[in-house]
Amino acid sequence: MERSAAAGRKIVLKGATLIAGPTASGKSAHALDIARRSGGVIVNADSMQVYSVLSLLTARPGADDLAVAPHRLYGHVHPGTPYSTGQWLRDVEALCASGELDGRRAIFVGGTGLYFRALTEGLSPMPDVPTAVRRRWRQRLEEEGAAALHEVLGRSDPDAAARIRPSDGQRIVRALEVLEASDKPIGAWQAERSPPLVDGAAARKLVLEPERKMLASRIDQRFDRMMAAGVLEEVRALLSLDLPASMPAMKAIGVRELAAALNGQITLEEAVTRAKAATRQYAKRQMTWFRHQLGPDWQRVAV
Repeated sequence: MERSAAAGRKIVLKGATLIAGPTASGKSAHALDIARRSGGVIVNADSMQVYSVLSLLTARPGADDLAVAPHRLYGHVHPGTPYSTGQWLRDVEALCASGELDGRRAIFVGGTGLYFRALTEGLSPMPDVPTAVRRRWRQRLEEEGAAALHEVLGRSDPDAAARIRPSDGQRIVRALEVLEASDKPIGAWQAERSPPLVDGAAARKLVLEPERKMLASRIDQRFDRMMAAGVLEEVRALLSLDLPASMPAMKAIGVRELAAALNGQITLEEAVTRAKAATRQYAKRQMTWFRHQLGPDWQRVAV
């Protein structure tokens, strides 16, 4: 992998491959095929596959795949650790700086559109937020709700409050914690954008676009395989950590549904039905996002 860097700027990767697409569209298999033929390194670009514990539920690559090609940034974050697009980008930058990608193709694969945008367009720098500050605001979100915190934001940072919906708890909390940590509004940080880490013009950018009925079938079959492989025990292990419901890992599709079954609120059969439906809805949202947010320089691939 060719890379270049100007003084004071991030390393810029040239010749990377970016593979986006909805869940269960076959992205990992596509990436593995390219890695096998090119000797490349597969880098995770999915915000849920970064978490440990939830290997099956987030469809992380299995042992057979790991034996074929190096996979990086999978399962390296504890579910109790807050993790953002900015932190992921810093992890990618550290991977580049390590030299592991030198002379090898970097293959970024995943379903998180914001990760790909950050790679190719850069990201606004954000301050480090102390863990205590982050936890306090997340706890307040749990106890008081998004609307109440939106009112707090309106008094302390009216510009941010005007841009964020009163129901968007995650963005409200983010604006509040950034303001407290830096004494600087989040909008001021967002006005500063770092240079991209990947040279978009020199990258091969693919969006997998499966036929919807086929994708729905894949989703259902995959969840059945997850259940057979023991995903219920994964969810049980996650719940044993007693994490706040606001933590991103707790929002992985299937956690809420299977947790309800484990708690006796619904049957396991109903939980599986609901999880499959939620996954199909999520895939639909992903496809819509990719259609509207990734430009014509992305090659659409029917699968």
